[in-house]
Amino acid sequence: MRRTAATLLALTAFTAVPTAATATAAADLQAGKALFATRCASCHHVGRNARAGFGPQLNGIFGRRAGSTTDFQYSDAMRASKVVWSHDTLRAFVRSPGKVVPGTKMRFWGLGDEQQITDLLAYLETFK
Repeated sequence: MRRTAATLLALTAFTAVPTAATATAAADLQAGKALFATRCASCHHVGRNARAGFGPQLNGIFGRRAGSTTDFQYSDAMRASKVVWSHDTLRAFVRSPGKVVPGTKMRFWGLGDEQQITDLLAYLETFK
């Protein structure tokens, strides 16, 4: 009886609530890379030689305050937003930039596919 209860408790712990770690584990980095290349790379750069373009470079974006890199001229709205980029804030921003930072100059209609957003965020997370 105790073994059955312990097994059920263990299974519940693994299936109860998805965490950022389980969401990242379910991500497809190659799909995220391809999505970045087709939807983001015309304005944003990542990697060793990343620099600002039509948008800021995105290396080390997790934990960074919005509007804080020195090599890009952000909108007043972005600089004043006080947003700190996390999985949650980036997910919401990628879905609908104007809802997270009203007045942003970012011209992107957003992504509605949660798996694509998960893949994209996992890819961005590889650039510390």
